[in-house]
Amino acid sequence: MTGPHALKPFLLAFPGPLRDRLVAAVLSGEKVSTTGLLAEWTVEDEELPEVGERSALVDSDGREVAVVEVTEVRVLPLGEVDLRHAVDEGEGYSSVAAWREAHERFWHSDEMREGLGDPGFTVDDATLLVAERFRVVERLV
Repeated sequence: MTGPHALKPFLLAFPGPLRDRLVAAVLSGEKVSTTGLLAEWTVEDEELPEVGERSALVDSDGREVAVVEVTEVRVLPLGEVDLRHAVDEGEGYSSVAAWREAHERFWHSDEMREGLGDPGFTVDDATLLVAERFRVVERLV
């Protein structure tokens, strides 16, 4: 999509195998939620997504593969993430602990710490997250 109606990108993880798995899970319908650090929006000086907002799901090659629509946005502390949200991330989590372990590994990665401008960044139960639910409204590939 180009021109004045171009959608902003919906980016999951960093380009590579993880993004590829997440994009495939969205396209298959397994992944209907995602979680980001509120700090990511603060650092980027971006507005939080709003219900009804549409964006273009982007794969590791930079291609727009689907249009997704936000159906729910919640800001909550890490310690309050529930099993439904973890399961709906579509990555095979059967417990909040497994979900949290994988997400902490990602949030504590060098790439994420560099993006946040904080080489010692760590999360705890009080760390604020942005939990989004979404649906695919159009496949582009």
